[in-house]
Amino acid sequence: MDLQKTNVVVIGAGTVGAMALWQLSKRDSLDVVGIEQFGRVHSHGSYVGESRVFRTAVHEGGTYVPMIQRSRDLWRELERESGRSIYDEIGALSIAPEGFPDLVTALGTVRDFDLPHRVLSTEELRAEFPQHRVQDGDIGLLDAHGGGLRPEVAIMSALDLAESNGAKLFFNTPVIDIEERVNGVVVRTTQGAWLADTVVVASGSWSTRISPELNDLLRLQVLGLTWFMPKRPELFAPDRFPVFLRDAGSVHFFGAPSFDGYAFKACTNPEWPVFRDVDEVPTSHTREELIRIGQRAAELFDGINPEPVRQSVHHCAYTPDRLPVIDRNASGRIVTLAGLSGHGFKFAPQLGEWAAKLVKEEDATVDPRFALPAHLERLAKTGPYTGGGH
Repeated sequence: MDLQKTNVVVIGAGTVGAMALWQLSKRDSLDVVGIEQFGRVHSHGSYVGESRVFRTAVHEGGTYVPMIQRSRDLWRELERESGRSIYDEIGALSIAPEGFPDLVTALGTVRDFDLPHRVLSTEELRAEFPQHRVQDGDIGLLDAHGGGLRPEVAIMSALDLAESNGAKLFFNTPVIDIEERVNGVVVRTTQGAWLADTVVVASGSWSTRISPELNDLLRLQVLGLTWFMPKRPELFAPDRFPVFLRDAGSVHFFGAPSFDGYAFKACTNPEWPVFRDVDEVPTSHTREELIRIGQRAAELFDGINPEPVRQSVHHCAYTPDRLPVIDRNASGRIVTLAGLSGHGFKFAPQLGEWAAKLVKEEDATVDPRFALPAHLERLAKTGPYTGGGH
């Protein structure tokens, strides 16, 4: 098989791969190739589902604040360059009992970093956001810089820009394997082979198939999405209903307003097991799961039909401590970004920028805990991810 030579091959054109291609394509004198096993902006990835929650009041802790602030700037840059609406800054509302750990962490984050926000009492929540059935003792945190991202539009925009900047994109082209050599990395696909100076592995839930060294570290968590019809859709419009996180007892919901004019997104995940390979993941909710989700939704939201009008099931690769893998191997020829653990999309532009910097051996200021050797060292002590994250 003849080898086509290039500077960089990006494997995967989804959440991270599209952003890496966009960033790499802006670098001078780089020949960039992107390879995607499915079509352009497909329905199989972790990013699909019309909207994603964007929060600056992160409950994951202060480590992520510089990442989210840089990502916010880059989302705006992507909008400017593409001319498309991607980031709707309509606020992000977290509601939970006072003292709930994630809410306490988020409150500490907004105060430590002086992020614009409001704290709402139970009474204020009920008055301002009657769409939510607020329980006694609940408080709210309204993140002014939060909002909704349009993931499919974002991926399409990044890929279009990468292509217009000169990147060569190949779709419906599964990768068979990669092989590191002294003079580069060979990427074999069903449509041919490339010899690249550097390879970026950004294959999401399929990463273990490309990088076997991730097999013990990554597990797949099933992520279910559901949409409900309110009796008064105008109350769930973006100008009146921010994206949200809800915690009530052991139930966690997240979602977004009605961007389509008739249904809003409210999602919670059943007690699904974790999986090792994409082919094991269920492709739909069961009837019983949809009934339970609808019952829970009706307890938390006022004036809705508890039968989901739309549903889909997806997946994401998780690490045990839910920190992402962002790594350049010892030779510097293979850059890996994986294990986003259900909270990676809002950081996608920053991850793409880091990928480009790691390829160019620039200072990416990546948290050393994200490196693969650090992950494997912690894995030896904790064991793999077993589920329960949101």
